[in-house]
Amino acid sequence: MIDLLGYNKSAWLAISNYARLKNNSRKGGISVTSEQYKALSVKEFDRAAEKYESGHAGVYEMCKKDYPAILEELEKEPFQTLLDCGCGTAPMLSLLTERYPERQYTGIDLSPKMIAKAREKQMKNVTLILGDCENLPFDKNSFDVIICSMSFHHYPDPKSFFDSVRRVLKPGGRLILRDITGPDMIVKLMNLVEMPLIHLFGYGDVRAYTRGEIRKLCENAGLTPEIIEWRKGFRLHCVARKLV
Repeated sequence: MIDLLGYNKSAWLAISNYARLKNNSRKGGISVTSEQYKALSVKEFDRAAEKYESGHAGVYEMCKKDYPAILEELEKEPFQTLLDCGCGTAPMLSLLTERYPERQYTGIDLSPKMIAKAREKQMKNVTLILGDCENLPFDKNSFDVIICSMSFHHYPDPKSFFDSVRRVLKPGGRLILRDITGPDMIVKLMNLVEMPLIHLFGYGDVRAYTRGEIRKLCENAGLTPEIIEWRKGFRLHCVARKLV
């Protein structure tokens, strides 16, 4: 994500004019389809796969900041089966297999090269799947916990993701979601200005969500939100449970 707060007044004006033109073009029938968004994401992360876990990952370095919060949530309750949605090269699964080697893990990602790099690790008790997080290819009631870290804002159809999560979670299971958010006005600016600009650079980000929107997505899917917080670094921290 580009730092919105770092632009000067002239840059803001130029970008806002661009966003207005982009918005007008969409009203005229020009829009980005779900498949085009996904193609952008595949291209972006295929390109990033080689450097993703290096010390030179650029913007992707920020993803590492989410790992401690996810680990903290996982430590609260026992689990046996875990799914990582948008697992990338599986850095989170690497940490988990070291900490809990006896558990069963699955990772899914849309990027062939990300999955290929993850498979090179040959991690024990880990299954890696090339697939779409909006249509999780697993049986009902398969997982005790699902984690999704800095991937959700790439999903064109958030409802399908949440519905799919509920289907494959076991009763009592949890979704732990980390992504970008902020005050409602900042999120609106991200979606109006930053997201269209990002597309010019070939990134597949779709949109950011307010905490209220995340709550509604959870509830509409039949998940019970337990934590929905805006945390340091414009981070969304969400924990939602499938009760039955």
